[in-house]
Amino acid sequence: MKPITVLLTEDHSLVRDGLLALLGLEADIEVVGVMQNGWEAVAVAPTILPDVIVMDISMPLLDGLEASRQILQASPSTRILILTANDDDAYVDQARALGVSGYVLKQAAARVLPDAIREVHKGNTFFQPDRRTQPS
Repeated sequence: MKPITVLLTEDHSLVRDGLLALLGLEADIEVVGVMQNGWEAVAVAPTILPDVIVMDISMPLLDGLEASRQILQASPSTRILILTANDDDAYVDQARALGVSGYVLKQAAARVLPDAIREVHKGNTFFQPDRRTQPS
């Protein structure tokens, strides 16, 4: 079975390294690119064509929400999973309005990120904490 390909976009090296280690433990997930800002993700996503993009919100040069908007405008079927420390309904609402597939808090990433990647890859959404009852 072909692994789920992931483009990881995170500006903090310690967090990037931890996420790479975490995802490296998953036989069905392969990180095919690591970007340090949204600008790099926008430039590289069309050439790598990952199954899922894991995107931090707060980054230099181009934040994750704007990068997601640009990527989804160019390729609406792209599956983007926001990974952030911001547990703020306003960010979640913005992400949903852009059409991202999910929203995961960094505080819970070790527990839920691999499953979130699998869910959005299947075409489902994954918003954590669970916000399914809120309007899109």
